[in-house]
Amino acid sequence: MDCPVCRSAQPEPLLQIAGRDYWRCPRCAARFLDPRQQPSPEVELRHYRLHRNDPAETGYRRFLSRLAEPLLARLAPASQGLDYGCGPGPALAEMLREQGHRVALYDPFFQPDPAPLQARYDFIACSETAEHFHRPAEEFDRLASLLHPGGWLALMTCFQTDDSRFAGWHYRRDPTHVIFYREETLRYLAAERGFDCIIPSKDVALMRRPLLL
Repeated sequence: MDCPVCRSAQPEPLLQIAGRDYWRCPRCAARFLDPRQQPSPEVELRHYRLHRNDPAETGYRRFLSRLAEPLLARLAPASQGLDYGCGPGPALAEMLREQGHRVALYDPFFQPDPAPLQARYDFIACSETAEHFHRPAEEFDRLASLLHPGGWLALMTCFQTDDSRFAGWHYRRDPTHVIFYREETLRYLAAERGFDCIIPSKDVALMRRPLLL
């Protein structure tokens, strides 16, 4: 079994919890659920429909601002972006549009039209989505290919830090969370693709595709 994040062939057992097997990768530092135990699309969709992410809710917008603010500070006016994994209530896209940017939507369950994946963008926002990726190496390759040179990939996901607390960690207990990233994992993913990586705050990473020489 290869690491689904960096494709290393040497992942190590981490823990078995309630019949679920977790692994860790010594190369990229990712922790992940055994791919053979990942939830089916039907299970995922049933769980996602329980989410209540109202774009008008002040607390939710405050949460998303942790990603939106450092991204907005780096965007040129009227940039073209993609909210990748936007969910049923694309609040982040709405917040970015309010600042004058154009934002397309894609979500495999709630906005499945693949047309936005044929374009290229100045930025891609990916909030609370990367932990759901069943094939993260392929997903990050796709995201990199959708960016213009100099474009930004903005990610928010809860960083994993302490294996001794992994079993009881609230983020692990979500049945649709299958990949857990450390800060060093995201820096590895960026470097592997030639991107710069900035961590403006905990749980937020901004990766920039290099400009063409």
